[in-house]
Amino acid sequence: MKFETLEIAREGSVATIWMNRPDVHNAFNEALIADLTAACQALDADDSVRAVILAGRGKSFSAGADLNWMRRAADASVEENIADARKLAGMLRTLAEMNKPTIARVHGAALGGGMGLASACDICIAGEGAVFATSEVKFGIIPSAISPYVIRAIGARQAGRYFQTAERISAARAAELGLAHEAVPAAELDARVQDIVAALLQGGPKSQAAAKALIRAVADRPVSDELVEDTARRIATLRATPEAKEGLAAFLDKRPAAWVAAM
Repeated sequence: MKFETLEIAREGSVATIWMNRPDVHNAFNEALIADLTAACQALDADDSVRAVILAGRGKSFSAGADLNWMRRAADASVEENIADARKLAGMLRTLAEMNKPTIARVHGAALGGGMGLASACDICIAGEGAVFATSEVKFGIIPSAISPYVIRAIGARQAGRYFQTAERISAARAAELGLAHEAVPAAELDARVQDIVAALLQGGPKSQAAAKALIRAVADRPVSDELVEDTARRIATLRATPEAKEGLAAFLDKRPAAWVAAM
């Protein structure tokens, strides 16, 4: 896959999407939004890919919106702005709803849309020098497209603070908030990401996809008869699949499951 603003690196069954606009701290523009959407779609459709890492070249993960892109948006019509916003929102949803496990490898700045990317990934590991912020109000706008993922990560109460203050959030504070799963020394960032990848590769790919769908179906819903029935049907359906049968057989035989042995 060739992209204007990305590099895709493969190591076995793991793909790393490197945002590659280091001169502007991997800030979003039309090209990066389109490339990320296409890359996520392609990798999700590739059965040889088991996990996806999202990372940034240069000094930052992503500094959010490109200022030149924002200037163009300010001069555009409402209809043009809606079309642009839909593309950004669609890219974030494509990333968030990938069937494969996703990990944000965050270093340096993860501001605005960059914080949205980190929130949209399943797992976020931050180096100790990472800085997050929903900085949109400083530009007279709001973190609208990223809001479903940031609020999911830190909750409405904390979002109520940071969406309005635009305060910088350290890696340690991000871990306290639940935005980052872990904050680690910068020198250990890659090793910790690889530890998480190794753990992910032990799981069945179809069950991991089903686990992601389960979270979307259950989160923030009251425990009702319908919800209990839905969860019962989900596990019952999976128990009859070849992957589940192989996983149980491997455990009883004290051997690696086929998806682990094939790595």
